Amino acid sequence: MKNFINLKDMTTKDLRRILNDAKKRKKKRKKLSTLDLDKDKPLKGKLIIQMYEKPSSRTRLSFHLSIAQLGGGSITIKANELHLGKGGETLADTAKILSTYGDGFMLRTGSDKKIEDFSKNLTIPIINLLSPSSHPCQVLSDIFTVEEIKKKPISKLNICWIGDCNNVLNSLIATSVKLKFNLNVGCPKNYRPPKFVMDWVKKNKRNINIFNDPKKAAKNADVVFSDKVVSLNDKVNKLKKIKDFKNYRITPSLMKVTRPQSIFLHCLPRGNEVSEDVFLGKQSRVWQQALNRVHVQKSILLYCFNKLR
Repeated sequence: MKNFINLKDMTTKDLRRILNDAKKRKKKRKKLSTLDLDKDKPLKGKLIIQMYEKPSSRTRLSFHLSIAQLGGGSITIKANELHLGKGGETLADTAKILSTYGDGFMLRTGSDKKIEDFSKNLTIPIINLLSPSSHPCQVLSDIFTVEEIKKKPISKLNICWIGDCNNVLNSLIATSVKLKFNLNVGCPKNYRPPKFVMDWVKKNKRNINIFNDPKKAAKNADVVFSDKVVSLNDKVNKLKKIKDFKNYRITPSLMKVTRPQSIFLHCLPRGNEVSEDVFLGKQSRVWQQALNRVHVQKSILLYCFNKLR
């Protein structure tokens, strides 16, 4: 078994294996309906337990569908419904029970330490559905979408991120190191990627370009990424943060400095960081991006169960 926690801990070879498998699986589903099973049913007889400590729409729905199409079963639980924490049961004991009843565990949490602690105590694979420092499933699916649309390896493209330096960007940075693509980041001075992220990039002999001017960051970009500036659980002065990012909105004016066939991607939910005409415009591929979560997450599951073709 293998865990899927942080993209920086993955090998380039394994990332490519997942992406290639997802491409094959998506192609084979062209004539199948939503709940039709993949013909090989690789997760038949497997129960995957999902636990959400934070709200989720796309991750929850896409993984439910992913597991079903692979022939497996899933159950979703909430942390406050378990004895863990308030009920007095230790995390180690909870992990033992999860390992006894299920074949895989998936966690969306506000604690990186909790992901780490579960990984040490489980005897079944764990998948990180989102944590404060990482959103690996989202970003690997985004890479898949970029290569699908552009029909070339991402290493041959210029990628740009405009906005807050959050867990999604951390995973995008990690992937830029692993898959060796150019990445420009446009953000205010006080919102740059954390030192531990940039130190890791430097250690791996790569470079991320940081710009305070969003148009300089977006110049000649093939892909522009963004995310909600103020997330649901942001423990900051939200009005101040919105003001700090007022010049970092994705608008037609900003998109004009990108390459002619550039695309816009957003992991959703959206806020005021992107204008309506860009979000719903011809360059936006956000719905294709969201749908691809299903295909890539199926291959992530198979990676964890050593069932990649």
